[in-house]
Amino acid sequence: MLKKKKTEEMDSTENITGETDTTTQNADNSAVENELSAEEKLKNELVAANDKYLRLFAEFDNFRRRTTKEREEARKTEGKDVIVALIPLMDDFERAIRSMDNATDVAAVKAGVELIYNKLSSTLAQKGLKPMEALGETFDADLHEAITNIPAPTDDLKGKVVDQMEKGYYLGDKVIRFAKVIVGA
Repeated sequence: MLKKKKTEEMDSTENITGETDTTTQNADNSAVENELSAEEKLKNELVAANDKYLRLFAEFDNFRRRTTKEREEARKTEGKDVIVALIPLMDDFERAIRSMDNATDVAAVKAGVELIYNKLSSTLAQKGLKPMEALGETFDADLHEAITNIPAPTDDLKGKVVDQMEKGYYLGDKVIRFAKVIVGA
């Protein structure tokens, strides 16, 4: 009986060990499956991140192209309002030129040209153009371009603008053309 008992104990020990081995193998298999699924998860995340990156890059590229195109179109038409305002003046000049061919009265032609000049000045003033007053002002290299120096007619005109060859202009507060002046020395 002792032999039988020992054999039964060994069989039960083998059964327990066998079950433990099977449980260990199942745990190893599930760990491998978890590792594979974690690897697959990482691959899926990588694919999603790459897709997101490509979409963002394409969206940015489209945005860049669109803004470049809009800027080019804006540059082409940025002076449109000024040009549209000047078209009636072109019509006035054409009428004045036609009337000069048949005109015998110089005073009427002169009056017509003066009217066109006043209309042009007021149109440009509406668009922000302001003439620069330079005569009698102290010479300022930021506003004036000195053509030459001449002896000042009086002592109070030394270092000041004596004569103006071309008018200077502001557009808003910015100088767009410097006044060409003669300075008293």
